[in-house]
Amino acid sequence: MTEEISPAPRKKKASLTEQRRSARSFALQALYQWQMAGQAINEIEAQFRVDNDMKSTDIKLFHDLLHGVAEHKTDLDALYVPFLDRALDDLDPVELATLRIGCFELKHRIEVPYRVAINESVDLAKIFGATDSHRYINGILDKVAGRVRLTEIQAKRLSS
Repeated sequence: MTEEISPAPRKKKASLTEQRRSARSFALQALYQWQMAGQAINEIEAQFRVDNDMKSTDIKLFHDLLHGVAEHKTDLDALYVPFLDRALDDLDPVELATLRIGCFELKHRIEVPYRVAINESVDLAKIFGATDSHRYINGILDKVAGRVRLTEIQAKRLSS
């Protein structure tokens, strides 16, 4: 009697949401490295692509976040600095990278609903940040959204 061997189960392809979440996660880690080491963004991106399994990652989003945050760093920082309860230099590097990603998405990726941009950043803070940093991130990005996505927020309130 021979035993049948069933084929290995196929891996389910990651959903678009999962691919984007992965891109944000890698972008946060890459931006952290950029902030801490001052290494060139292109070098960090190349290193991440070689060193990590990014098959289930939205590579374009990873690239756009990484380069967009680096390119618009000063403008992004200006969006949230008025809402900080401490000096910019006193921010935890993970919080800083998370705020920059959230602000970049709020300001430059208008196809992403403001609540999604905020929630994704809050989730990053829950995974990589200090214990209550997600609450801090949520509060600041909510105030930034009130400035850069006011029309969207008002339309959402009217439709509710």
